[in-house]
Amino acid sequence: MADPFTFRPIRPEDDPAIAALIRAVMPEFGADGPGFAIHDPEVSAMSAAYSGPRSAYFVVEMDGRVVGGAGIGPLEGGDADTAELRKMYFLREARGQGMGERLLQHVLGVARERGFTRVYLETLTGMDSAIRLYERLGFRRLDRQLGGTGHHGCNRFYMRDLVPAVTT
Repeated sequence: MADPFTFRPIRPEDDPAIAALIRAVMPEFGADGPGFAIHDPEVSAMSAAYSGPRSAYFVVEMDGRVVGGAGIGPLEGGDADTAELRKMYFLREARGQGMGERLLQHVLGVARERGFTRVYLETLTGMDSAIRLYERLGFRRLDRQLGGTGHHGCNRFYMRDLVPAVTT
């Protein structure tokens, strides 16, 4: 059976769909108040926000419809070697089917290609499936927030070292 999911770099025409997705998913987890990414100005223009040389955002499609996404970029207020995993969300019908792991592995590879040696992320108690995925893929829990993301509503913080790419 063919895989119903594909992912690709975000395009400007994806901006309304990914903004609507973020605004639909975050409240499911109680992440719609102050201090959460749902209020970041970039949510309305994700393709522009992730167009920099060390940033990337990928959308997940199912039957031609955007059902998820995840991005990477420099950790605001962090050192030059640390990337932040950003805005990884999936609509309910796209969860639990392995696409999150595939997309996250891809995003980690992109971070490595762009010269990062670590990836940091912020999440929230209650996003249990995502937390299990992060831990299974080698993220270790931190006891405090890093950088200056402005996401003071988050209460779980993780870091993963990236193994250097093998060059031949």
